[in-house]
Amino acid sequence: MRPLTPAMRHRIVVTAEDITTATPEKSLLAPAKKTGGRNNSGKMTMRYIGGGHKQMYRIVDFKRDKFDIPATVTTIEYDPNRTARIALLVYADGEKRYIIAPAGLKVGQKVMSGKKATPEVGNALYLADVPLGTIIHNIELRPGQGAKMARSAGSYAQLSAREGKYAVLRLPSGETRMILTTCIATIGSVSNPDHNLSSDGKAGRNRWLGRRPRTRPVAMNPVDHPMGGGEGRASGGHPRSRKGTKSKGLKTRFKAKASNKYIIERRKK
Repeated sequence: MRPLTPAMRHRIVVTAEDITTATPEKSLLAPAKKTGGRNNSGKMTMRYIGGGHKQMYRIVDFKRDKFDIPATVTTIEYDPNRTARIALLVYADGEKRYIIAPAGLKVGQKVMSGKKATPEVGNALYLADVPLGTIIHNIELRPGQGAKMARSAGSYAQLSAREGKYAVLRLPSGETRMILTTCIATIGSVSNPDHNLSSDGKAGRNRWLGRRPRTRPVAMNPVDHPMGGGEGRASGGHPRSRKGTKSKGLKTRFKAKASNKYIIERRKK
């Protein structure tokens, strides 16, 4: 496209070819109230938040607990609350649910969850039933909790082994960890893998998303930030957060965290 403004010259937008409708399912919408970063007494507790386009929340089924009932994919839709696309499923009994759309899921395709489901894209299985080496997403951390891992655009994990009641997964961060085989995961990788290649092109697109301009700590006064102040253009000294915590390389994970025993290999730096 020929750039009509200087901002459009650098804009890279992911195409919406995979989206089949612009009208969401009304029964699965919920209001999403904006806070502007203020708490219940009107005090700003989160900076750099405000404005943005009005949005509705789409109620997404992360549990996939409607077992052994086939569902048909009727639409692939845009969701303003996440980077991935969402798919509307209509079950054989008439119930409608949204799920995170896997890459390659097509309208008219049948999906299922539970013991009777086959390891095909969009189906949700227990980790005990997933073949080794399979690419998966939407993974539960605890049985029945609902998916917590590999939910963003283009992300996926790989089932590499099974040891007793645990499955060994290689996660998007590079971490290798054990998860109970009674947890549910969905086959395939998450849709919209080109999301990370997009470029806003102008500051206004960030304002549409409700993000206000962020002030550099080095430009602040000493009263506002540990890295503020100094004569002339001081570099800021040791990188720190506003509370004074070192912000580069300092490990903040609790050393005796209960889940440490399930992590086989830490994520890559």
